[in-house]
Parts: sequence; C-alpha cells; structure tokens
Amino acid sequence: MAATLHSLILRPPHPKTIPHLTRIPSNAVRFCISSHKCSLLLRKPRPVFKPFLITAAQNSAQGDDGSQVSSPGKSLSWAKPLLSFVADNFLPIALLSGVAFGLANPSLGCLADRYSLSKVSTCGIFMISGLMLRSEEIGAAAEAWPVGIFGLKQERSILMGGVGSILLLTPFFSRFILQFQLQPQEFVTGLAIFCCMPTTLSSGVALTQLAGGNSALALAMTVISNLLGILTVPFSISKFIADGVGVSVPTKQLLQSLVVTLLIPLILGKVLRESFKGVADFVDKNRKLFSMISAIFLGLVPWMQVSRSRSLLLMVKPAVFLVAIGMGMLLHLVLLAFNALLIQSVAAVSGGSKSPFAKTQNAIAFLLVASQKTLPVMVAVVEQLHGTLGESGLLVLPCVAAHLNQDNYGFFLCEYMAWKGPPKFESKGSLKHENKDGLLMDRNAEAHEHCSVTC
Repeated sequence: MAATLHSLILRPPHPKTIPHLTRIPSNAVRFCISSHKCSLLLRKPRPVFKPFLITAAQNSAQGDDGSQVSSPGKSLSWAKPLLSFVADNFLPIALLSGVAFGLANPSLGCLADRYSLSKVSTCGIFMISGLMLRSEEIGAAAEAWPVGIFGLKQERSILMGGVGSILLLTPFFSRFILQFQLQPQEFVTGLAIFCCMPTTLSSGVALTQLAGGNSALALAMTVISNLLGILTVPFSISKFIADGVGVSVPTKQLLQSLVVTLLIPLILGKVLRESFKGVADFVDKNRKLFSMISAIFLGLVPWMQVSRSRSLLLMVKPAVFLVAIGMGMLLHLVLLAFNALLIQSVAAVSGGSKSPFAKTQNAIAFLLVASQKTLPVMVAVVEQLHGTLGESGLLVLPCVAAHLNQDNYGFFLCEYMAWKGPPKFESKGSLKHENKDGLLMDRNAEAHEHCSVTC
C-alpha cells in the first residue's frame, strides 16, 4: 500500500486515465511520508564531485586520515622570490659576499691570493667582455666617435667631450679627495685612485638605455675610455696621487701590467668570438649567465684583498667606515653635477641649440657614462701596485661601496627621467622608447636586467 501510494505521489497519472479519485486516509499519508524519510536516511549518500585545479602554489593537501600533508609547491613557493631577488641584485650580492667571507674566514682568501687568483679573475672579467662585444656595437661606436671624443660634428669643435671628461678632467678631483684626513688614510687614497679610472664596462650603457639616451654614444665613450684608460691611468696615478702622497709609482711597469691583464684578454675574447660562429651564438643566448660569471670574478677580488687585510680592517672604527662610504656617495654626486654643468657649457660655446650636446639623448648618455668609474680596472691597478700606496684591502673597500652607490644613483636618475616622460626619437644608434602601438619596448626590461648583473 505504501509503495502504491508512493508511486501515486511521485508520478501522478493523467486525470483522464482515472475515472474518479479515491480518498486516501490521513494516517496512510503520514505513514507513507515517514517511510520515505526513513528510506532517505538509511540510503547511502552519493558523493558529490566538484572540479578543482591542483596548482603548485597550494600550501597543503588533505590526507586520508584527515591530517595536513605538505604539497611540493609549499617548499618551492618561498624559493621563487628569493631566487628572483638574487638574480635582480647579483652584482651587489657578489661584492658584499666577497667582503663578508673575507672578514669571516680569511685563510681561504689568503691561500687564493698566494696563488695569484686575483690576476686570473681580472683577466676573466675582460675576456668575458671581449666575448660579449658584438661587431655591430663596435660599428655603432665608430659612427659615434666624433661626439664621443671631443664632440666634433659638422666641423664644429666642442671644448670637451665624454672621454675628455672621463680621463682628463675628473681625475683632478683626486687632488681634492686627498685633502681629507682619515685613519686609515688608505680609504681616502683608494677613492682618489677611483677618480682616475675609466667609466664602467657595461652598466653605464644599460642605464643609458633605461633613461632613453643615445646608447651608441654611451657605448663609444665606454669602449674608447677603457681602451685609452689603460694608457692614461698609470700617468694619472703618478701625477695626481703618487705626488700627493709623496711616493713614486713605476709608471712603465704599471702600463705593461695593465696591457697584459686587461687589454690582451679583451682582444682574445673578441678574436675567439669572431673566429667561431658557434661561440658567438652561445654567448648571445647566454648573456645573463656570462654577466653573472663576470660578477663572480669581480667578487673574488675584494674577497682575497679583504682576507689579506682582515687584521687591519678589524681595527677600524665603524664610524670611519660610514665616513668613507659617505665620501664615495658624495663623490658620485659631485661628478654628476660637474658633468651636468660641463654639458651646458660645451653646448653654449659650440652652437647653442644646434650643438650635438644640446640634444637630450646625447646629454643623457654623456651625464650617465662620464659620471661613473669602473671597479675592475681599479682593483687591477691596486693589485699591480704591490702595496706602494697602502694595503690593498683598505684601498678597495670604500671603492666597492662607491661602485654600488653609483649604480643606485643611476637607477634613481633613470626613474626621475621616466617620470618626467620618456623621450621619443628615432636617430640611428639610439633607443626608441615606444613602438607603433605605444607600448614600451622590451629592450628597457632587458637593459634593467642586464644592469643588475654587470660591472
């Protein structure tokens, strides 16, 4: 009866098939409903499946016993931001790690210095630079040669140019730096040596690309100043620093050492790139990897020199370190202000608005590249001096801080220029900021990434 009533309730027949409806007692209806409820309670519930996605970012999963089981993504989620941070700041981490390891355990650094590993690392830096130097970049530098050296364009003579500022004018600031008195005095002498160096090997070009400057001009000043700097740096140190501290520097021996340590590895790297097409393709596909290797080589130098001078560094008061770092920061600000004033002066005396230095993209390249100094050449020079101007670790340490500070200043300056509005130009050898759709080109991101791992 209950089953019949159940079917009548759930599947009522059409009224035409039933001649008349029989009245159902209320007790029977209540019995049917209660039986139906009981059958629903005793029936095993069907599982309801909901689609879901399993991602590597899930923190945990439910186990069979109700416990939380860690997923593989949990152990990797924290590593991704860390690896990204290391990749974005590889050069500062390499330099600071070298200094920290030298202070913590100097025995291994002293052993590496005993076997002249610093010379090997310096040669490796410039050999990698030769491997990464493209022929089209040299061609662009050759086209920008007149502006890069003395600003000669359309038979107009500029009073001073990029390389003249880097190698002839800014070394004069070393005389003013030597007037400061610190204990140890090597901190001051090291910053004075830093003033006599050529510009950075690649970070100046990368910053110029970020700011929308003339990258061909920046590359020309970088290549020419580093090649000519091998010839001029020994004489600048002898004239501005050795005479100021009352010592003599073997200029001829220093010049020969720089040619062997810097110029020959650079040429070998370039010859190796041009001799084998597979080498060029491999280097171009792995430019960031080679830049990281170059940064590691650069970090090995302060590691060995700080290890050798650890006993003297531990005697220095922290306040003196802060003063030396502040002097390095002030030095770069002074160079920026000097070159900005020089750009305006040269433009005023060489044709005003028609001067090549009156163009915004040329002025950006001049300002960023001419205001930076390279650390690899500086450590190579200190290594060849063999303690003539003081303990090498004390000479290099403030320059490491100054090198990091000038990159930070460069990034802030690029951000300021981007905030004012990126320039749009299409001159040959320069960076075009926007494409036809008005989107930023990928070269800015590539330059930013390249700058974080180069020296």
